[in-house]
Order: sequence, then C-alpha cells, then structure tokens
Amino acid sequence: MDADLDSYVPTDIITSSDKLDLAVFKERLRVLTVGGFYGLNESDLDKVFRLPTTTFIGASETALPLKEIISRLEMSYCQHIGVEFMFINDLDQCQWIRQKFETPGVMQFTLEEKRTLLARMIRSTRFEEFLQKKWSAEKRFGLEGCESLIPALKTIIDKSSENGVENIIMGMPHRGRLNVLANVIRKELEQIFCQFDSKLEAADEGSGDVKYHLGMYHRRINRVTDRNITLSLMANPSHLEAVDPVVQGKTKAEQFYCGDNDGNRVMSILIHGDAAFAGQGIVYETFHLSDLPSYTTHGTVHVVANNQIGFTTDPRMARSSPYPTDVARVVNAPIFHVNADDPEAVIYVCKVAAEWRATFHKDVVVDLVSYRRMGHNEMDEPMFTQPLMYKQIKKQKPVLHKYAEKLIAEGAVSRQEYEEEIAKYDKICEEAYARSKDEKILHIKHWLDSPWPGFFTLDGQPKTLSCPSTGLTEENLNHIGQMASSVPVEDFTIHGGLSRILKSRGQMVQNRTVDWALGEYMAFGSLLQEGIHIRLSGQDVERGTFSHRHHVLHDQNVDKRICIPMNHLSPDQAPYTVCNSSLSEYGVLGFELGFAMASPNALILWEAQFGDFHNTAQCIIDQFICPGQAKWVRQNGIVLLLPHGMEGMGPEHSSARPERFLQMCNDDPDVMPSLTDDIAVRQLYDCNWIVVNCSCPGNYFHVLRRQILLPFRKPLIVFTPKSLLRHPEARSSFDEMLPGTHFQRLIPERGSASERPEEVKRLIFCTGKVYYELTKERKNRGMEGDVAIARIEQLSPFPFDQVKAESERFANADLVWCQEEHKNQGYYDYVKPRIRTTIQRAKPVW
Repeated sequence: MDADLDSYVPTDIITSSDKLDLAVFKERLRVLTVGGFYGLNESDLDKVFRLPTTTFIGASETALPLKEIISRLEMSYCQHIGVEFMFINDLDQCQWIRQKFETPGVMQFTLEEKRTLLARMIRSTRFEEFLQKKWSAEKRFGLEGCESLIPALKTIIDKSSENGVENIIMGMPHRGRLNVLANVIRKELEQIFCQFDSKLEAADEGSGDVKYHLGMYHRRINRVTDRNITLSLMANPSHLEAVDPVVQGKTKAEQFYCGDNDGNRVMSILIHGDAAFAGQGIVYETFHLSDLPSYTTHGTVHVVANNQIGFTTDPRMARSSPYPTDVARVVNAPIFHVNADDPEAVIYVCKVAAEWRATFHKDVVVDLVSYRRMGHNEMDEPMFTQPLMYKQIKKQKPVLHKYAEKLIAEGAVSRQEYEEEIAKYDKICEEAYARSKDEKILHIKHWLDSPWPGFFTLDGQPKTLSCPSTGLTEENLNHIGQMASSVPVEDFTIHGGLSRILKSRGQMVQNRTVDWALGEYMAFGSLLQEGIHIRLSGQDVERGTFSHRHHVLHDQNVDKRICIPMNHLSPDQAPYTVCNSSLSEYGVLGFELGFAMASPNALILWEAQFGDFHNTAQCIIDQFICPGQAKWVRQNGIVLLLPHGMEGMGPEHSSARPERFLQMCNDDPDVMPSLTDDIAVRQLYDCNWIVVNCSCPGNYFHVLRRQILLPFRKPLIVFTPKSLLRHPEARSSFDEMLPGTHFQRLIPERGSASERPEEVKRLIFCTGKVYYELTKERKNRGMEGDVAIARIEQLSPFPFDQVKAESERFANADLVWCQEEHKNQGYYDYVKPRIRTTIQRAKPVW
C-alpha cells in the first residue's frame, strides 16, 4: 500500500474513523514505557504524576496517573487531528494552541451543530452526484473524496463573521470550484448548470473561460450569524497557485479603502491542492508578503484539499519534505492536519483556525487529508498509475454515508429526516436544472469577481468615449514642483547629495522645465490632489534603482525617521503609498494586480528594477494582465514601469523585451481603422493593453494622468528610460503640460526638415531614447534638411492616423524604422506591417 499512498500520513488519518484502537494504544504504551526512553516502565502506569503548568490535559486537576496522562495525550494528538505548532517561537501562541486541543471535552457539538453539519455534507455530496448524473461526460473537477471542504469553508466564514469580518476574498484551484460557487458563495444553480450547455452564446465582449475558472461576487446575509457578508471568489487561470498573490492584493486594497488597518473586517481564504502547495514557488513568495508592512493582510486561512496525489504523481515524487504544508513553517503558521472523513474533527479545526486568525492576525493552515475518488478529471483513468490506491478508494465508503450512520446511531437524526433532507436538495437541483434550460445567453459579467459600482453605465459600458485634457495649470505645476524640491518637515536632516538634487529640482521649476523624475512627480501629485490614491511598488522604488526618484527622505541622524513629501501636498489629498517590495517579481506583480482590481479610482504601478526582470512574473502578465478582459470581462488599469535601453550593461540589464508585449497586442496589423475624430480613444477602448515608450518627461506625465482620466481601464506598459533620466535634452517645458495639452501618440518632425517637406529624402520613425542619438548624428552630418525623424510614442494601439499624416507630409521620402535593439527583437516586426498598411503598401519600409 505504501507504494501508492503518502508514506508520511499515518494510516489511521487516511482511512480510520473509529475511536482509538486498543492494540495500537498498547503498542504505543510499550514503546513509551518498556522502551525506557523516559525511564519509565509498566509498573509506573498507576503512579500519579504532578502535571506541568504548560499542559491543559488535567482541566481542573493538577495531578494524574501516568496511564491517564498517556490516554489524554492520545486523545488530543493521536486521533484524527495532527497539530504542528512546536516550531512557533512564541510561547503565548503555543499555549493558546495547546489549550484548544488538550482541554478534555473540547470537541463537543450541540445537536443543532451536528444537524447543520449533516445538511452541509448532503449539499456538498449531492451537488457532485447531480452533476455526474446529468453530465457524466463533462470535465468538472469534482470534490468527491473531499466533500468536507464545503462545511470546512462555511465554518471558517461563520466563525469569522461572528468575529466581525464583513468581506471575504477567496482564491482556489479548479477542484471543487463549482461546489464552492454553489454551496459557499451561493451562486444560483441555474447559472452554473447552464455553463454546461455548449449552445450558449456569450453576450459580453469576453470569450469567457472554462466554468471551473470563473469568479464570482455576492453579498448576502450569513444565516448563522445573521450579519451581512460579502464573498468573492477570484477568477483564475489553470496555472495553479498563481491567484494567491492576486487574492492578497485585492484583500489589502479592500482593507485600505475601508480603513481596516488590522484586518478585522476584511480577510482572505486560500484553497490549495497538495501537489501545487508544495511544488509552486509562488506559494513561498506569497507567504513572504504576509508580514510586510505594505503587503500584510493580517492573516490568511489556508485550506489544503490534500488528495495525496497530483494528477498521476505520487507524493514521494512530488516533494522532498514530509508534508505538503511544510512551506508554511517559514512564517510560523500553525498547521492542522485533519482526516477529512471525520467531519466533526474538520469543523473543530476550522473553528480553531478562524479563531487563531482573529486572535493573532497571522496565517494558519488546515490540511484536509482526503482522497480523490475520480481521476484528475472525470474522464481520466487513475488505475493506470495508482492501482493499489484506487482499489482501496473503491472500497472506501463515502463520508456522507459514514457521518449519517454515526448520527442515526446516536439518535441525533432519524433515517427519515436524513432521506427527506436529501430529497429536498435533489428537488432544488432538479428545479434549477429545468430553469437553466431557458437560459439562451451566457452573461460573463454575471461572473465578475470585482464589480466597480458607479464607474460604468448600468449595462457595463463606459459613460463616455472621450478623454479630457491631461494638462495642469501653471499654478498647480509650481505648487507640486515646490513640494518636490523641499523637505516639508522641520528639524529633518537629509543627505548632502540629496540637498543638491532638491536644489536642482527647484531650479528646474523656476525655469519652467521638468526632467523625468519631476514629470512623474507632477503626474502623481496632481492625481493625489484630485483624490486619486496612488500606490507605487517594486524593488527599490522609494529611491529608484537609478537614484532619481527620492520619494522617501531619510533623516540622517534618527533611525527609521522618514518623510514622504508627496503626502504633504494639500489637506484633502488622497494618500500616496510608495513601498520597496520583497525581492520578488511574480508575487509582487500579482499582488499589485489584485490591488488594482478593487477600485478604478486609483493608480497602481509596479516598477521592475530593470525591465529584463519582468520575465519571472511572466505568468501574471500572460494569464491575467494581457487576456484578463477577454476571459473575464474584467478591466484593470495597472501600470508596469519597465526600464529599457541598450546601454552596455550586459544581457540582463538592457531589454524589457518589448517584442513580447507587442506580440500579445490584439490589434490587426493589416486593417486600417476608420479615421474618425474619436479614433484615439476608440482604439484604446478596443485594445487589450497600451504599450508606450515616451521620449520626453512631458509625455510620460500625460500618459500617467490619461490612465485615470480615461472613462475605462486598460493595463499600461511603459518602457522607461535609464540614460534619459539625466539627459540634458530629455526635458519638457511647462508649456507642454498646461491646460488643453494631451498625450502625444506620435511626435512629428518639427525641425528644419518640416520647413521644406517635399525635399526630405528620408523619414525615420523611431521610439524612445534612440531619437536623441539620431538627432545628434543627423546634426553631426549636416543632414537636418534631408532627414525627418518622427517619434512613435504609443506603439500599441498603433497611431495609424498620425503615421499616415506624417508619411503624406514627407511624400517623397524613403520610410525607415530605426531601433537600437536587434532586428528580431524590439519593435520592428510589430511596426513594419502596420506602417505598410498605413501607406497601402505603396513603398517599402526599411
């Protein structure tokens, strides 16, 4: 049997539901006594020993016979619950756990609690049986073998609601998801059943996703506590555990917006599979965010649906640690292993887990040791690879039958009541099935996990398709500029080098110009004054990798004394959060994406230390940011700042891989859009994300402000500069940032070449910093009248109309695309076919 089953899990946790076996007890006793490890023997069994003050097994007694001591410890630690907590380096926390599990009689349930538990087990079990009966040839990743997950989650929610929690954000993989949607979140059954109808047409712009990936948001009364509770289950891809940091980010945002500084009102629950919990590194990254000041959600309840198998892989091939939950030990989270075939033990452990989170505001793990009755999905044959395990599983009586028989034997419920409860739920399912036949259209927006009330029209459309000017008044620019160049706190000693930087900023403001850092400051400061929360996160963002930003000032004489001038702009401004992240890309970008989901009225930015490093977060980019709206009708305005530029720093500090982002843009290179007045905004509305490479700080300022002033939200990818941060020509005048000004998708040639356009021999299109190298070379060669240079600032959506106008202005010129990247990288393969479409392929593009 050990060949297939998890060798680290005692067999009684896997299969037994009976009370302590006398033979097992005697064997353990012999090892404890005759083995002589403790210097005891059998004659000591009746000797009375004084109990240490650290144990709770005595209840009101201070001394017990050895036989009774062993018996009570067996009852606490050797039944269907295994508690891992002795590694926690906090005595109060350890004693709290001991009291919960050692006190005699703690696992007593009232008649009402037992009947509620049975009803929940019936719903969990019969829901899967109903789906199997109606759609036996469909994948649904059922919960068979771990049905007690449903009452487990409901208990955590009930207990948390009792403790004052009003909003719970959940993330989970595919297994059991439909059951959770139906019986925990309370999604209408007909909405779930109609997902199985292949003839349904999607009514929204999203293509939708498979039914076991969709999310949900629901506000209802908790029947146990009679209090309002909001539950949301996040939509997620097949990439297991990728949703973990996203859930944490959304939870943090919800806490932030309602002023819940201790996590008393908003919390997260994460459900995991055993193989993925041990195998996916994102689990570790997410755990390491759990206690960081700008990332903590004040404790998450983790529930592992431990099937003791991953698809076809045995545990001994899937991890090197004894348990799948060992990763949680790094943050001192207690781990409760429980036999999922003992529903009462499961419920007790979940109550303790919810209480732990409410008491200590730290993570906790519940390991539901269970099995998977079917294959990986309902079409899969598990006997190919786990023959012994599945022979045993076939013999295993379902947990509902076991528990019902136990309660009937106790007299807690009659067989007739049990059968009536089953018939009642079966009838609910059948009626919902009949109603689902009437559903003709699939509304994916019914499955939104993060609605934005008031932002769109009632049918989910933007309220307008126009964007106001993103410029600011001179007075406002001066006010923000003064704050950017000063220290608004008294008796605060800053570094001498920083004094020079602030002085030069002040000089720029006097000269009515901005560099890159000051342009960003103007955009952030103005949005904050308009009530828009801004959160900038990533590695070393407070100072900036290239020592240009300095948004957090450090007192040179007082440890940990800091000042954030951006939070001193005006009394009624929104708060500015700028936080250095842990050295993680995948986890932190996922977190910020989740944070951005919670509200459209915030600017959330993640900056890579160098653009090259975004690829360790590729999963978040590929599975959430790029296709999120197409899959889940979910808009998101997150901004990625990716430092990019070939500047001799080697292969890992040069390229943000623009070609990858451009390859994932959804615009058609061969179709010229209609050149209407609103083409710029309409293109933005139709795209899946916006890709820009600004060559001047004024345009960077505008694109950040546009991100919020647009009537909808799209992800924004910005290739940011390195050498241009201090380039003397990379400056913008206040004139480019005043009321009436906008982001320029293309900056046309404005030099001497534009005076006699018919004589220009070559029109070079480029983007980003290579512009400055081209203008320098053009000047050195005396070719200002022969060569025109146009900067495409917004690469996607492609500015067809403006490229067309520039091409027609220099009608006699050859067309060239210039970039510093290799030909098979950068922008060339994206830009060339679109320029050719613009000019109707009238001439080549070199």
